[in-house]
Amino acid sequence: MPVELKQESAYSTAQHQFDLAADVLGLSENTRNLLREVKRELVVHFPVHMDDNSIELFTGYRVQHNISRGPAKGGIRYQEGLTLDAVKAMAMLMTWKCAVVGLPYGGAKGGVAVNPNRLSLSELEHLTRRYATEIAILIGPEKDVPAPDMGTTPQIMAWIMDTLSMHAGHSVPASVTGKPLDVGGSEGRDEAPGRGLTFLTLEALKYLHVQEETPTVAIQGYGTVGRSSARLMTEAGLKVVAVSDSRGGAHNPKGLDLEALEEHRKVRGGISGFKGGEDVTNAELLELPVTVLVPAAVENQITAQNAGRVKARLITEGANVPVTPEADRILHDRDVFVIPDILANSGGVIVSYFEWVQDLQAFFWEGEEINTKLHHIITRAFYEVLHTSVNKRLPMRTAAYALAVQKVANATLVRGVYP
Repeated sequence: MPVELKQESAYSTAQHQFDLAADVLGLSENTRNLLREVKRELVVHFPVHMDDNSIELFTGYRVQHNISRGPAKGGIRYQEGLTLDAVKAMAMLMTWKCAVVGLPYGGAKGGVAVNPNRLSLSELEHLTRRYATEIAILIGPEKDVPAPDMGTTPQIMAWIMDTLSMHAGHSVPASVTGKPLDVGGSEGRDEAPGRGLTFLTLEALKYLHVQEETPTVAIQGYGTVGRSSARLMTEAGLKVVAVSDSRGGAHNPKGLDLEALEEHRKVRGGISGFKGGEDVTNAELLELPVTVLVPAAVENQITAQNAGRVKARLITEGANVPVTPEADRILHDRDVFVIPDILANSGGVIVSYFEWVQDLQAFFWEGEEINTKLHHIITRAFYEVLHTSVNKRLPMRTAAYALAVQKVANATLVRGVYP
């Protein structure tokens, strides 16, 4: 059995992917050094008044990887055990994600090491406003535009926007994206990651000349991305036969009744025990005999240990880094087609870009126009990556990184080194 590559950290994995692309492009040592490290990393330790009148100290981060192509863009994550290393890796990933789909952004990421589920609504607001104040020196419409991520919501984005607006003395809706519609949010933002993922899955199935009358889909991770992907893929004519959350999943080869599943999930708080299918573990779901596998949960789910047992013909990465580097090589050798994370789950940042543009001009588009623009941008990017992959005989991930890194390198080099 292949030995898994030992990676010291999430950031070293991100740098490894960059190095592969840099080798393909033949980047100079100077350019590699410029792009291999983050530009800025801010660590803040701040107090928050809790409901019991105690004061707790929290640690937060905001990292900007590269801003050569425009303002930094990236989510804010509230996650227990969040580290600077993980935030740096995600910031670098955002640089490539924005570049591969042609958005005029650099990459950033931020967050607080906290379990948001243990906070009351009042404590969550206090923490958010204090964290926003601490990182306010970096963020703003022309500098760095945050968005929701794991553990954060449109309401949290509204609190951040309001905090920055109080500092400015006037409303600054373009300071964050992923906000509620009432304060400058965009139509289509909530479903954008799942919609973009669905668009690309359908394009890949056409390219692969899949012969099944009704291709089958298994989705690991049933959060916002997983649920919207399941619904949209079903509407597009695919058959969702398995889904799972952190506690387990359900599998029905004839197809899952998503409406009944949603009712079960709301009542039971999870998927396990759903009568419309057999229980399945997260590990078992990855190895089901399906056409399409969508890992949309957390990182490092497909490894050297299980990649050889993956039966799907197509993997569309809804999560960030769900496949390890060693597993990537195994899947490539087995002719499993992978749509990499920086492309597959870019729908969210694309519609975040639309929201930012709409806020800046105070003119808003209808949902149909947004979905049309999303389809145009993400499918154009898919075929650019596919063209590079075929012509240069590269795996899709390396092709996507090569395109993205080249765009960022070009911008960095043409701007030059100041002073």
